[in-house]
Amino acid sequence: MYISRLRLKNWKNFQNVDTVLGERAFVIGPNASGKSNFLDALRFLRDVSRDGLRKAVDGQRGGVSAIRCLAARRHSQIEILVNLRSGTGPEKGPADWEYELILNQDNNKRAQIVSEVVMKAGTVVLSRPDSADATDPQRLIQTALEQISLNQKFRDVADFFDTISYQHLVPQVVRDPRGFTSGSVANDPFGRDFLLRILQTRSDVRKSRLEKIRKALAVAVPQLAELEAVMDESGVPHLLGAYEHWRPNAAKQNESQFSDGTLRLLGLLWSMFEGLGPLLLEEPEISLHPEVVRQIPRLFSNIQRYRKISRQMIVSTHSSDLISDPSIGLEEIILLVPSLEGTEIVKPSSADAAAVRAGVSAADVMLPKAAPKSVEQLSLAL
Repeated sequence: MYISRLRLKNWKNFQNVDTVLGERAFVIGPNASGKSNFLDALRFLRDVSRDGLRKAVDGQRGGVSAIRCLAARRHSQIEILVNLRSGTGPEKGPADWEYELILNQDNNKRAQIVSEVVMKAGTVVLSRPDSADATDPQRLIQTALEQISLNQKFRDVADFFDTISYQHLVPQVVRDPRGFTSGSVANDPFGRDFLLRILQTRSDVRKSRLEKIRKALAVAVPQLAELEAVMDESGVPHLLGAYEHWRPNAAKQNESQFSDGTLRLLGLLWSMFEGLGPLLLEEPEISLHPEVVRQIPRLFSNIQRYRKISRQMIVSTHSSDLISDPSIGLEEIILLVPSLEGTEIVKPSSADAAAVRAGVSAADVMLPKAAPKSVEQLSLAL
């Protein structure tokens, strides 16, 4: 299954946007246009299904007022709607599933459900508030999505949201996870438990993945001859890489000696092997050479073919190298443009489509539109 549509109203930068998503989507736009917030809307659905509405809103995002779009004036409600489809062909008829959540806050500034609707193939299977909510309004501080007793008829949706994965590995965090937190962290997108996750993977699976990743890393690190995960005597996990050089025996280094680019690329490739649901990646080009960045779409495609799955990938990026791959079409690029009324999604024009048909890459057509206005004035302001 994949997310085929996302509609946001009063969500952070977005006052009102509605966009179609395919199996790949590349989100571009100037700084502060809302690329991270676009991805966070999908993370939010995962967090609600996994941890509950209160933690997802108050504990992880600072409350309803911190989420609500600053451009919102007449309507204070926050709305998220997604369509889920299992097929990969052209969209025909109603989505397999549709989930809509509308929020506001109560007098105690707690997130409160205004409406929660689930549809299966165009038929309503849940609509709240219902009679039980009218009898006990306290129920509206929890979604049906997060409750096993209420989501039975649409548990496929809850299970799907739980598979959404966000990854933004930070090399410094991987090298020194204890320097960023004293306690244990599970499934941390920034890499605090990254080495432990690798080591806890079943031995034969881990070795197979690391060898495939090592071969892929040869694009950027041709001297890397071996790659393995080990636990030291004090119980700390490490990655070891053996590097070939002029001496007869390859020298071994651990993650503390890996370059930022090596760790970033390794993390990106490992994340493709973890899980089956949508993978959200934020600026995967950071710390990587442009020639390596150009290979990322192809590397991901190769891994998907190896796994024999089709996993949705939604990527925010500033890189023309990343989206210059000829396989990337205009329909896969989501252009965010800020305005006084909130960020808008600008769709390709007929002229853009004609340019691509004439041989111009989707990157060359769309990225100039993502450049900040009057960027040439930046140096004059200093």
